[in-house]
Amino acid sequence: MIISASRRTDIPAFYSEWLLNRLREGYVQVPNPRCPSRYSRVELSPQVVDCLVFWTKNPSPMLPRLAEITALGYPFYFQFTLTPYERDMEQNLPPKEILLKTFQKLSTMLGPERVVWRYDPVILNADLDLEYHLEQFERMAAALEGYTHRCIFSFLDLYPKVRRAMSLALAQEGKEADETAMERIAQGFSAIARRHRLGLFTCCESVDLSSYGIRPASCIDQGMIEEILQCRILAKKDPNQRPSCGCIESVEIGTYDSCPHGCIYCYGTSSPQTVRNNRAGHDPKSPVLIGGLTNNAIITERKMCSRKDSQLTLF
Repeated sequence: MIISASRRTDIPAFYSEWLLNRLREGYVQVPNPRCPSRYSRVELSPQVVDCLVFWTKNPSPMLPRLAEITALGYPFYFQFTLTPYERDMEQNLPPKEILLKTFQKLSTMLGPERVVWRYDPVILNADLDLEYHLEQFERMAAALEGYTHRCIFSFLDLYPKVRRAMSLALAQEGKEADETAMERIAQGFSAIARRHRLGLFTCCESVDLSSYGIRPASCIDQGMIEEILQCRILAKKDPNQRPSCGCIESVEIGTYDSCPHGCIYCYGTSSPQTVRNNRAGHDPKSPVLIGGLTNNAIITERKMCSRKDSQLTLF
């Protein structure tokens, strides 16, 4: 079983103590986003969990805990989102120079093969134009050369609540990129990535950019996980993701509306007030990320077997 921690919130930045408690106790209760009284009880023993995939914009609070996670027997890697935007878009993140150094430190601890750089999303408007992104991508790629082997990027998707948030916060709302803009970005990014020894991938984009050496990404990537585990795993495409997503199946343990980074383009946040209210209900000792089990809780056991096939070693 692969654990996603998390597409819905930033567990490394804000909930690493809670995660360690869950790993020590060997299970977590995950509410259904569409029916909060229904929970999945997910076993988290090392015998069942093949790999943890961490998604974060600031892993610094988790760095002191990585040795314990390893000692408990959990393999893992990081999807580290690092974009060039200022506080008008990403309100509560540390300065970018600090985040670049955090990326370098994390890579030094784990190895570049276990830290993936996400330049996500690419936001285009009159100020954030092609030249802006090429300049910023070059600067960041130079700083991260040798600290990661791959970069995943995607273009802004203007979901209704994202459009509302951006129109309220910015004088110039972001716009969805057309195919011409995508190809211009791809051509420029590809040349920069080659100079800095980066494999370049897109996340959930239907446009074919293979002529620029850019392939579709699998963020929860079977090949990467097999490299980390040194054996094959039995896996299939995740049916709960978008059709263009290449991720294999995983179990999500995060909760929406619990990340206070304040990124206005975030699809996982309804409002800052909702996040503050939910954060107030967080207990690091609870089996549930936000609050506790409701009185009318309906719990379904979601016990899955390991997908490792130790008979098919890679090396």
